Amino acid sequence: MLRKWAVALGIAVAVILASAEPARGAEAGKAVVWPAGDLKWTDAPNAPPGVKQAVLWGDPATGASGTLQKFPPGFTSALHWHSANLRMVVVSGTVIHGPEGKPEVRLSAGSYLSEPAGYKHTTVCDKASECVFFMEGDGKFDIVWAAKK
Repeated sequence: MLRKWAVALGIAVAVILASAEPARGAEAGKAVVWPAGDLKWTDAPNAPPGVKQAVLWGDPATGASGTLQKFPPGFTSALHWHSANLRMVVVSGTVIHGPEGKPEVRLSAGSYLSEPAGYKHTTVCDKASECVFFMEGDGKFDIVWAAKK
């Protein structure tokens, strides 16, 4: 029951945040209805292996966008930052957010995170299950590693 509630919450937040820009492929003023089974999950460009995305609107490779992101269980990324401001809502799983120089924070379903451009952090998906979250960015999505890999 909690999982259904979390998925519903995540989708509701995505719809609310999406109201500022039409969904990809939608005509202005038209409703967009996308059942979860119809989402097209692809490898996320400019992201580590295993990261999947479903683009809801915009184009994360070139500018502002809204996407659903999926990390495999146990996924981990080293200290990094992004050039765009990002906002996310966890839909399922537990994302472990590690701000530089501060303790990690566990973000379960329904949690919200806003990262300003240039904010250094680590990102981990708990080993118990995959992590799915809605993410909105105000510019091109990139990952800038704090140290050479």
